[in-house]
Amino acid sequence: LVLLGYDPAGAEFQFAEDLPWIEAFGMRYTLGVDGLSAVLVLLTTLLSAVSIFYSWVPITTRVKEYYIALLLLMVGMLGVFVSLDLFLFYVFWEISLIPMYLVIGIWGGPRRIYATVKFVLYTLVGSLLMLVAILAVAIAHGSETGTFTFSYEALRGFAYTDTLQAL
Repeated sequence: LVLLGYDPAGAEFQFAEDLPWIEAFGMRYTLGVDGLSAVLVLLTTLLSAVSIFYSWVPITTRVKEYYIALLLLMVGMLGVFVSLDLFLFYVFWEISLIPMYLVIGIWGGPRRIYATVKFVLYTLVGSLLMLVAILAVAIAHGSETGTFTFSYEALRGFAYTDTLQAL
């Protein structure tokens, strides 16, 4: 449905939603779709439907929990693709990691425990580095402009120092 209503000639984000969230820290619940995210939303929903269809027979234990995890994973992935606030992006990123951990750890193959531990270690390090980078960008923007924000729109047009860009 998103692609049916999407106008490829439009330069701005479409289907935008912008609501106050944690205003004291410059965080807003801001969602929107551009050309790339519209395609990623379509692919995510198609892949999720295929995953549900093909897991119908092989998943025999804790079926309800499996589908809850799969749908929560889908929510997290869709949120990552449509969020226009970097902190909201990070929240959706973390939301998607929890069900992936459960799916790998509970319904994975014979070496699922090894895979789960490796997954947790890599994603923990990556997530912490991403959080540090998001905070550094927001703090740099706030110290220069006096406005502390995580808004993608505000942060993408800001001129960052060479040192921050190198990080």
